[in-house]
Amino acid sequence: MFAAGIFATRKSLWTLCLVLAGAAGAAELPAPVADTDYVEVSEAEARLGQLLFYDKLLSGNRNIACASCHHPRFGTSDGLSLGLGEGGIGLGPDRRPDPDNLPEQLIPRNAPGLWNMGARAFTVLFHDGRIEADKDKPGGFRTPLGGDMAAGFSGVLSAQTMFPVISADEMAGHYSENDISRAVRQGRITGAGGAWDLIAGRVADLPAYREMFAAVYPDIAAGRRIAFTDISNAIAAFMAFEWRSDDSAFDAYLRGEAALDAAALKGMTLFYGAAKCATCHSGPFQTDHRFHAMAAPQIGPGKSARFEAHNRDEGRIGVTGHTDDAYRFRTPSLRNVTLTAPYGHAGAHRDLGAFLRSHVDPDAGYDRGQAVLPDLPGFDAFAALDNPAYRAAYQGPQPDLSDADLEAIMDFLSSLTGASAEIGRLGVPASVPSGLPVDR
Repeated sequence: MFAAGIFATRKSLWTLCLVLAGAAGAAELPAPVADTDYVEVSEAEARLGQLLFYDKLLSGNRNIACASCHHPRFGTSDGLSLGLGEGGIGLGPDRRPDPDNLPEQLIPRNAPGLWNMGARAFTVLFHDGRIEADKDKPGGFRTPLGGDMAAGFSGVLSAQTMFPVISADEMAGHYSENDISRAVRQGRITGAGGAWDLIAGRVADLPAYREMFAAVYPDIAAGRRIAFTDISNAIAAFMAFEWRSDDSAFDAYLRGEAALDAAALKGMTLFYGAAKCATCHSGPFQTDHRFHAMAAPQIGPGKSARFEAHNRDEGRIGVTGHTDDAYRFRTPSLRNVTLTAPYGHAGAHRDLGAFLRSHVDPDAGYDRGQAVLPDLPGFDAFAALDNPAYRAAYQGPQPDLSDADLEAIMDFLSSLTGASAEIGRLGVPASVPSGLPVDR
């Protein structure tokens, strides 16, 4: 008790020092993460969602699972700057184009990590925030489907999980390759015979899934048909359960349970002080959940409609239409950031230290060797790299940081890695009810 009291006092004094450094722009430390910060999750529902997350049955051609691009081996991402969905074979950085079914393009944006997505603070998702909780919108969410959005999603994480299944390049497949891709091509997403309904039908056709859904959802046990939203809700429950991460060294420090080492402590001082990282990376998960133009290099095909031929990715403006939102992207959480390379909305940096240097000085230049890209024949991943509008839109701080300062910040970022992050709670299932192979 006496030792703990000494540490709590020392921690309070350190926090006070940061607050008193206000003249230097210091920010307060966040409060420790608590159970109440997360949605409640049924383990039975999470176990059902685990199987669905790893089951390729949900993809149009039955060849891609959610885990194909969000795998625990790669920090719940895929280890690539820009991934390959439909037309790709293999896992992680080894994923490559299938010579018998070449992809049309790389996925336009980096696959984000899934850490702490079950926290109540996360109400807007995707790099451009195109899915957002909004009680005044159909189904309770603002999404690209607008008034066609289905009701029944348990939350924004559930609403997010199933959009990849209707993307031709990610999971649905192209044009007339399968029943789901045909429905998407015809604009039939929701309702009877829509893409989501067809996916639900595939799942409901398997007795093992029917039994598990009936055990988890009483109204299904009473005779209601399995709906697409049930699948999505179960997957969201799994992600919230599996990748809750609040057992890092920094968490222990905030709770008064242990001290940070000297290097991480110095980095924390810079992060919440002179480096001004906490201007955007604030709160318990090191994100303000807002959108900023940080001049992160854009590589790849860009985010454009099918009828557009440009290679640009203009970020948040594509959602809001507001000119002030050009080249703004959502502030990512920094929890387990050391596990989630590459970095940036296009994953242009494989090295976190190099990304930090570019982040504070976007004019410093960019090394193309930082990208981790599959070899897609005939595709120029760097066509949009020299777009001057990115740097012109830069809104970030440009503190004068030495190499030693950046190393210290790196040490602090390492303290944000959870002790159980690489293990998870349920792990990768040995098999799934469809019998399709599981990415391991």
